[in-house]
Amino acid sequence: MLDKNGIAKRIAREVKDGYYVNLGIGIPTLVANFVRNDIEVEFQSENGVLGMGPFPFEGEEDADVINAGKQTITSLPGASFFDSAMSFSMIRGQHVDLTILGAMEVAENGDIANWKIPGKMVKGMGGAMDLVASAENIIVAMMHTNRAGASKLLKTCSLPLTGVGCVKKIVTNMAVIEVTPQGFKLLERAPGISVEDIKNATEGHLIVESDVPEMEL
Repeated sequence: MLDKNGIAKRIAREVKDGYYVNLGIGIPTLVANFVRNDIEVEFQSENGVLGMGPFPFEGEEDADVINAGKQTITSLPGASFFDSAMSFSMIRGQHVDLTILGAMEVAENGDIANWKIPGKMVKGMGGAMDLVASAENIIVAMMHTNRAGASKLLKTCSLPLTGVGCVKKIVTNMAVIEVTPQGFKLLERAPGISVEDIKNATEGHLIVESDVPEMEL
């Protein structure tokens, strides 16, 4: 089973040379730490940064350089900083090649819920709705089950939706899953995790074809 860094490391393999990538709050922010050194990628943060690098080492943080989750970050040579209007012009104008988000729930048709739990105070949806409405390639980074052990990959989302039918792929601590018109399709399983384990942890319809390989990290 993968930890958060393992999930980020696997997602980093989906990042291609020349991509502009938006990293959401949580696990997605770790992806920048694992991208191959032989490719050029521009990481964008919706608060107005293009050219984010890995997280800074302890003692080297600059409190004025942060991502959308208010974590201190580094900037690569050539990075630029701008206002939110410019940032959302990039997002809404579909200039981002890949969006990586966290989620509380994903439905088998690609619906995503990642902004609100009823009864809990939140500041607002933020840029999540813009990202899922504008991006053509959305990968979700999440745990397969919640703390109570219930599946987060569902037939239908129970929480308020952020976007409808938009998720393309999901990487969890247990598996890599593609969202298809027929439901969740199991592509890879995490080290030490069996297909049966994944079936038992997935409420939505899971398609399993032949031998499912163990993911490479």
